[in-house]
Amino acid sequence: MLACPLPVDETLRQHTLDEMHLLDTPAEHYLDTLVRLTQDLAHVDTVLISLIDQNRQWFKARVGLDASETPRDISFCGHAILGDDTLLVPDAQQDPRFADNPLVLNAPYIRFYAGHPLRAGNGKAIGTLCMLDPRPRTLSAAQQANFKDLATLAEGYLQLRSLIQSNRDLRMEMDREQRKALLDPLTQLWNRGALVAFEQRERRMAQENGLKLGALYADLDHFKSINDKHGHAGGDQVLCESARRLRAALRPDDLLVRQGGEEFVALLRVKDGRELQRIAERVRQLIGNEPMQLAAGPLQVSLSIGCTLLAADEQVDHALGRADAALYQAKQTGRNRVVYAPPTGLAKA
Repeated sequence: MLACPLPVDETLRQHTLDEMHLLDTPAEHYLDTLVRLTQDLAHVDTVLISLIDQNRQWFKARVGLDASETPRDISFCGHAILGDDTLLVPDAQQDPRFADNPLVLNAPYIRFYAGHPLRAGNGKAIGTLCMLDPRPRTLSAAQQANFKDLATLAEGYLQLRSLIQSNRDLRMEMDREQRKALLDPLTQLWNRGALVAFEQRERRMAQENGLKLGALYADLDHFKSINDKHGHAGGDQVLCESARRLRAALRPDDLLVRQGGEEFVALLRVKDGRELQRIAERVRQLIGNEPMQLAAGPLQVSLSIGCTLLAADEQVDHALGRADAALYQAKQTGRNRVVYAPPTGLAKA
């Protein structure tokens, strides 16, 4: 196997990537949508937005692959960032650079690969939009042009993302290693520790904008039976797809975390309880309206939600206890529904 070489400007390239503060951040709806669109258009198993870090490639968005990262020295994308155009590998088994690569010899058994470099504003290649398939194939000129257009969209979003205010706030409050410790590797959501880390920030942002802080406590219905019937791999697929749909239903500034198991929590800045309930209902519908596609076939999944507003100076844990009680009521009254629990003094909010 040909070891993945380093770009001649590697130090500056790595510094550029670090300064964009993209690594070890939660997945995002817009990029999730882009990789799924690429998968549908190209009819491939896997599409990734891969960021080339010092010793690894880390996936900011992914569909068709469970891993969140792989070593850089065996990455195809490490080769792709060396050029200006799309790297096409019609059959990795016939390419001396990759024929004995572990990713070819073992899962995901890459045969076809296409990767287009994604660049920062200064022109440095920070990663790729790439697609993989276990079957050898090639791309027509029109397909290659479409793939480059999709890469342009991904590149533009990543550049713009590093400039938004919410990201600047996040950079001021914690460094990369702290962010990494707060990520759930399976769903690429924040984990429950993020509620503690960001509670005061969310409360401050709500107050500065004249809004209230609301909490959603959501739980997938009958998840144990999904694991029993489809195995943990099927259960993990349901969790990842649920996370994707939750991101799609919520707004970019909403704080979404995987609380544990099949439970999810979101903190939202809202005008009142009615707006909170409308958002919760949108979340419930987006989870349950369309079946999830598993290897064994389509699976209908539903979600129960308890929600509440935080009273003035109320701790998040206390409010989550009330939302959890509302979730329990939703489960007891038939599941697949939203129950709102107003805090004391805000019964009509």
